Amino acid sequence: MSTNMQQQADAVRQAAAKLWRSENGPLTHDLVQQPGKFGLGRLPAGKTPNATTQMVCGFCATGCSLNIHLRDGQAINLTPTVDYPVNSGMACPKGWESLSVLKSSGRGTTPLLRNGRGKLAPVSWPEAMAAFRDRLQETQARHGVESVAFLSTGQMPTEEMAFLGALAKFGMGMVHGDGNTRQCMASAVVAYKQAFGFDAPPYTYQDFEQSDVIVLIGSNLCIAHPIMWQRVLKNPHRPEIIVVDPRKTETAMAATEHLALRPKSDLALLYGLAHILIAEDWLDRKYIAAHTSGFDDFCAHVAEFTPQRVAEASGISAAQLHRIANIIHAGKRVSFWWTMGVNQSYEGVRTAQAIINLALMTGNIGRAGAGANSITGQCNAMGSRLFSNTTNLLGGRDFESAQDRGQVADILGIDAACIPDRPSWSYNEILEGILRDKIKGLWVVCTNTAHSWINQNTCRDILDRLDFLVVQDMYSNTETAQLADLYLPAAGWGEKDGTFINSERRVGVIKKVVRAPGQALADFSIFRLIAEYWGCGRMFADWTDPEAVFHKLKELSRGRPCDISGIADYQMLDQRGGIQWPYPEEGGADNDKNHTHRRLFEDGKFYHADGRARFIFETPRAMPEPPNKRYPYLLLTGRGAAAQWHTQTRTACSAVLRELAPQQAYVEIHPQDARREGLRPNQEAIVESQRGRIRAKVFVTPTVQEGQVFIPMHFEQTNQLTHAHFDPHSKQPSYKDCAVRVRRAESWDDV
Repeated sequence: MSTNMQQQADAVRQAAAKLWRSENGPLTHDLVQQPGKFGLGRLPAGKTPNATTQMVCGFCATGCSLNIHLRDGQAINLTPTVDYPVNSGMACPKGWESLSVLKSSGRGTTPLLRNGRGKLAPVSWPEAMAAFRDRLQETQARHGVESVAFLSTGQMPTEEMAFLGALAKFGMGMVHGDGNTRQCMASAVVAYKQAFGFDAPPYTYQDFEQSDVIVLIGSNLCIAHPIMWQRVLKNPHRPEIIVVDPRKTETAMAATEHLALRPKSDLALLYGLAHILIAEDWLDRKYIAAHTSGFDDFCAHVAEFTPQRVAEASGISAAQLHRIANIIHAGKRVSFWWTMGVNQSYEGVRTAQAIINLALMTGNIGRAGAGANSITGQCNAMGSRLFSNTTNLLGGRDFESAQDRGQVADILGIDAACIPDRPSWSYNEILEGILRDKIKGLWVVCTNTAHSWINQNTCRDILDRLDFLVVQDMYSNTETAQLADLYLPAAGWGEKDGTFINSERRVGVIKKVVRAPGQALADFSIFRLIAEYWGCGRMFADWTDPEAVFHKLKELSRGRPCDISGIADYQMLDQRGGIQWPYPEEGGADNDKNHTHRRLFEDGKFYHADGRARFIFETPRAMPEPPNKRYPYLLLTGRGAAAQWHTQTRTACSAVLRELAPQQAYVEIHPQDARREGLRPNQEAIVESQRGRIRAKVFVTPTVQEGQVFIPMHFEQTNQLTHAHFDPHSKQPSYKDCAVRVRRAESWDDV
């Protein structure tokens, strides 16, 4: 080895040792609550008394605050924070079990490298980092810098997301990297950008309690976001609650009106409601004239969506359509809410924009209790949307804009030539790139692609084609980690510091209150190690810790719609109970006014150059794979229980949560269809699509319509059935419509 190479190797080993000491030294920092301090203050050596601190939950994007109770410097229990503006002392089952899921036999405790016998075997961090560098740099040298890509997450702190995106794209030369927020929020992001000029959910959770009409579209709020539903129940105005959903979900059962429409007829139904509102002149014409563009063209478009035509398309009678339109008209404060039932659709963007159109034409935006409001899924999907460097350049900028690239380069003190001049391929395009032999190396961070991606069997075949697959995750036993050539053990929520941004744009802090097991490191520290080994460590020399990166994000946001430059530090976030963006430094008194609840567009000014919101619309399209004679049922997927989360990587680690949710995959089927297929409750059935077949327990229920079946998304088998088709504007997968058949299972060998 040459002298220079030896010096570099020694420097890297020293950096690794320093990181290891900082990650695994005594927990004497940030562990005692002190007034005026960020969470917990530094203690004299050897003193770790019992204490309590607060931080944001790491499951869904509601962003509840939890009190973490400590004994001898270690977290031992938690309770919901009473005075936090999000949850006011409430927590769902997942929140209560946030600490328990960290203790699992599946936790990764050491790096693993696939050996010559094809087995994953333990290696040291230096060996793992050398393998990471050598294999991926060799891939780039042989196939070009674009032959390596990454897939990331909406579940890491914002600072880690930003570090990953900057390291991969500015330091390692990658062009292509996307996040699993593509699976849940991409349609809402594109809808907001096109309609408002920026990805800007306008609401605050207080609107749940101030509306007199609440319209929920494709959202089972009771199950998916229980704390938000509790806020609906606290509404003192006895609101009309309208639920638009093919299934009679728990939320639909509690509604005042349930529109059990035919799946994927949402767009026609929403255009039909707009048609009635226009025909009856139930409009806010002053608002339309002052703050929007494109309304006349929109009127012409919806003219053909008569009640009779929409009734035929949706299965909702003309009389019920007229009644719903009248309720919206009569409401003084109407809020429209949607989530995955809209986003996970082949026409999700236009459906979201049809909801936005209803809010604009009735003037229900920028006011208390109003809004066109997308509910986010993952705990930090909003942080990912703004700062992960995947779907846009840092701070909601555009990779194709030389001005934006120059701004980012100046703020970060790097050469603008390091920044790609075009956006990344989307998630599905990266996987297609593997099939086309364009992507040869893939780095998967904090996501379980082999379980969660649509058409699972094909997805696993695609991952098997890679020359080198790196998986960085809390757990070494996920479906994706088991396919890896290199596994890197990462710390999870509660084992590291940073910030999350929730659905209502509230920035909140998380803290390290537990040591990660074994040799696991915070993702932030792993990225620092990789930067050193890759040879771009100098570019990130001042990315020393999460809070240092937070200050960079403040500068990257300055002057942008998502401006957070007025947030002094983590301590301020802790004291204020989180802060919603925008919170500009020059905001002064405006920042302090109503800082607990901040909504957008109160002045009627949007982010397009003309300051107006746009009416956007498109002709509805036919379902790509409708039921047929061979596959007569339409499969719907969604959340199954409040105790389950995504692929159950974490929730399945809790004995309590396992008891609160079914452990075996089940299929909901209407009694008439069950009778037709000779199926009885609790019997084993085979559910089959053109892509695969699975075994599931039969649950006979009238909550699904005839001709439809439902299987929760959480089970590993579900995505063996789903059909890989996507919204053309957002590239989000359409998980909730494919044709299947159902029959009785004759034996366990049937699958």
